[in-house]
Amino acid sequence: MPTSYPFSRRRFVAAAGAAGAGLVAGPMLLAPDGAEAHIPSSAGGPLPTGLFTLGVASGDPLPDGVVLWTRLAPQPVAGGGMPARPVPVEWEVADDDRFRRVRRRGVAVAHPDLGHSVHVEVGGLHPDREYHYRFRAGREISPVGRTRTAPAHDARLRRLRFAFASCQDYQAGAYTAYQHLAEEELAFVAFLGDYIYENRPNPAAPRLHEGIDEPYSLTDYRNRHAQYKTDADLQRAHAAFPWIVTLDDHEIDNNWADEIPQDPDLQTPEAFLARRRAAFQAYYEHMPLRRASIPRGLDLRLYRRLRFGRLASVHVLDTRQYRSDQPATLADAANPRLSMTGPEQERWLVEGLRSSGTGWNLLANQVMWASNDRQAGAGQTFDLDNWDGYRVQRRRLLEFFGSGQVANPVVLTGDRHCTWVCDLKPDFDDPASPVVGAEITGTSITSGGNPDVAGFHRTYDPIMAESPHWKYIDNQRGYVVCDVTEERMLSSLRVVDTVWAPTASVRTAAEFVVSAGRPGISVASQESPAVTAATRARVAAGPIYAIEDDQDSHPLR
Repeated sequence: MPTSYPFSRRRFVAAAGAAGAGLVAGPMLLAPDGAEAHIPSSAGGPLPTGLFTLGVASGDPLPDGVVLWTRLAPQPVAGGGMPARPVPVEWEVADDDRFRRVRRRGVAVAHPDLGHSVHVEVGGLHPDREYHYRFRAGREISPVGRTRTAPAHDARLRRLRFAFASCQDYQAGAYTAYQHLAEEELAFVAFLGDYIYENRPNPAAPRLHEGIDEPYSLTDYRNRHAQYKTDADLQRAHAAFPWIVTLDDHEIDNNWADEIPQDPDLQTPEAFLARRRAAFQAYYEHMPLRRASIPRGLDLRLYRRLRFGRLASVHVLDTRQYRSDQPATLADAANPRLSMTGPEQERWLVEGLRSSGTGWNLLANQVMWASNDRQAGAGQTFDLDNWDGYRVQRRRLLEFFGSGQVANPVVLTGDRHCTWVCDLKPDFDDPASPVVGAEITGTSITSGGNPDVAGFHRTYDPIMAESPHWKYIDNQRGYVVCDVTEERMLSSLRVVDTVWAPTASVRTAAEFVVSAGRPGISVASQESPAVTAATRARVAAGPIYAIEDDQDSHPLR
């Protein structure tokens, strides 16, 4: 029987809020028969208090299980504050948010060499089912999280509803978007990169990064990740749904490429590789990733594939670890040896797209595929950190999209701090080149701060008139919700009024449709310029901050 994959969240949010407010003093973890569960002893004396300051999360749902995550960190931005010894952590998964019907339980060990993080790969669960989970260490119990397993691989779904987001610079503003994302009816959240930013503290920002410089060491990166994780709105969004995560550049260093930093004159190769190892370890320690992603040497395996019945496959890309260095000119961008993914990942992607067996193929991707000229008129200016810098490989993959071997490819992208909705073509300069797919480049959660909407359109509307593959552009903050059926994919751009206040309202600024079997994307609805202008006027009286935006400093060639 077909099933519908979004689920009700109201009862969960109420229970999770109550649990988060008072679990330490609340009930003990109970076995199914009501007896107190056994907690292994922890040698070495009592643990500090406030162990679960970073909340809980789940991720990478499979039909029989998910990853559960937490990290013990009573002093989150001071190295964690845990004693240098392993600590047993009990976990429970239940059908209900009061844990009357416990389905799985066990004990994981939080090791100091992994920052006292916990990654539990729970199995033996039912497909397409909502569950609740929690942890206990010492005498403390974590907040309650909710998660959901994926449908069985052969399940016929009526609907799959999820969101994707990216770029959440802590210094650029409050996570008002997550207040609303946590209220959506979603199966999962895909986060497409720039989970943290490596910028040093900015005294002019609405809130400051911890520390006194960019992160370089493992402790530095742990503190930066922990500071982001202390945000209550981000915690709530993690606790509401499983997340599927990948990274981009700011998790290490702006515009890095494989083993090359953005500024090799200022970072020696040895120093950057040490920085990369530290950043990867801290990233793993703070994300709901499986053991297959534990860093090994310089590498952190992030490209992977998840399936949601017969309806959709999610192909998670990594466009940083294996890429060639960015080219310096448009002529260099035509070099056939340049690769965004490396040959092994490209083969994995092509084979996975060809054999997915699902009606939709969704690429969770970091940087923009569609050609993105930054200059009106006869001249052309591109950011060659994007796929514009890797043109031969891009054309090869887009020709494959159009070969008839890939069902309904849609690329979901982050990075730009703006929304760009585009048709995909093997040759963007040839009007006769066929449309072979669609791309939705989503905006940022906070990065770039409150946007200058009028200024954005003054710059890009003339270029849009010369770029027929661009269907919609905007630079307001928010996230995208995608609703997939066998017949179509409807995507809604959800934007917030401000990130420079503790709360904000949310609205749907536009909707986009991809029809199954018809490559390309169209705008189904969009708000009038008058609505956008009225929104900007309402927030104009608020504070203004001199925040940083790396999109303004990308090298343009």
